Amino acid sequence: MTGPLCCAFLRRLASQHQESSLASYPLVAPASVVIGRDPRCQIVLDSQLYGAVSRQHARISPSPASPSGWQICDLESANGTFVNGQRLRGCRYLRAGDRISLSQTGPQFIFELRNAVPLSASASKLPAPTEPEPSISRPVPFAKEAAPAPDAVTLSQLFPILSTGRDLTRKAYLIPGIVTVSFVVLMFVSIGKPNFFNGLLAAYIAGIAYYFVYQLCGKQKPWWLLVGAGLVTILLLTSPVLNLFLFVFRGILPGAIPSDNSAGFLPTLVQMFFGAGLMEELLKAVPILLAYWLGTKLRSPYREQVGVWEPLDGILLGAASAVGFTLLETLGHYVPGVVNDVTFQAGANYRELLGLQLLIPRILGSISGHMAYSGYLGYFIGLSVLKPAKRWRILGVGYLTAAALHALWNTMGLVNLLVLAVVGVVSYAFLAAAILKARALSPTRSQNFATRFTRLR
Repeated sequence: MTGPLCCAFLRRLASQHQESSLASYPLVAPASVVIGRDPRCQIVLDSQLYGAVSRQHARISPSPASPSGWQICDLESANGTFVNGQRLRGCRYLRAGDRISLSQTGPQFIFELRNAVPLSASASKLPAPTEPEPSISRPVPFAKEAAPAPDAVTLSQLFPILSTGRDLTRKAYLIPGIVTVSFVVLMFVSIGKPNFFNGLLAAYIAGIAYYFVYQLCGKQKPWWLLVGAGLVTILLLTSPVLNLFLFVFRGILPGAIPSDNSAGFLPTLVQMFFGAGLMEELLKAVPILLAYWLGTKLRSPYREQVGVWEPLDGILLGAASAVGFTLLETLGHYVPGVVNDVTFQAGANYRELLGLQLLIPRILGSISGHMAYSGYLGYFIGLSVLKPAKRWRILGVGYLTAAALHALWNTMGLVNLLVLAVVGVVSYAFLAAAILKARALSPTRSQNFATRFTRLR
């Protein structure tokens, strides 16, 4: 051993090109030090400044076999841990003067020993390790390697696909790329079949809109469960259950939907609140409630995958349910109804173009429409699971707020398009705020993935 473990510490560097120190962190055995953005880490980095750093990025822990007494391990970080410019695979022993970088452009630390002898003075004074490094250590020799020639070109540099491995699926959006190419091929096949083409285009646009919400949420949920939530909503809309909803909300309650705005703003708003807001949001919430019930009946790990245990679960399932609702409403009712009316007046040649023009904004608008309302209500359903003592108050506020936003959007669509845009922005802001709060409340926050759509300052 080079010296007592208590004499080791990390010195934070101000930047990659500046050796001035920001702070020093002592390393004291037998405690390990985890570095990352998670507030539970021993060294916490600002998530607003270091979006490339994972929540739990790297761990420095005592190692009796290491000459310095310490080793560093990468915790499967998204952007990697680098020691002296070499990417860390698993763990490796630390030597005095090692430069640690969290991602290639992230924060840097210097590992130092107060009583260590500099490597340049006498390398022979550093004892060799008494046993081989563990199998998880880096696949390069323990001794310091010679730097490669500046103009050297490796096989992996000439053929990058040979060395990227699983990073392709985790960081390069390979799966969305495969889905996009598949839809492109199917669209070419469907040329001349307008209904099939419109269905493919609607599914692709809705998938993109949902993927945006999914990335904002930052929690993984099985794809089959999310697709299932949308399918359950479609089944409900095409089953006798819909007639029951219509009878209650539009027959018994004052929710008969007007065909125009001749009734005035307030009467129309009330009718939309009962007949569209309350009815449709409750219908779209059925898959969330069903997933919650199934989760209580299953065993691990399926209970965690399927169930609704926190607000993020509710948002993801609610938005997925809204996708199913939007697709059926747009392709089955809205577009055909408008196109048939116009076709009767203007002729069949105008039909396909008009259908396409209506389809695109209608589906894209779902991110500030149906997905916003249903995701927002899903937040409150998940919150009621976290705080069961206040369940009914939470559900009541969420249900009424989502229904009010929905009713306001429908009403403004009959009154003024400029105000409609404002309502859409407000609805999306409600959803985005719910996602941010859900991420902060998430019991699995340390395991969720980070999302950033703005540049670091």
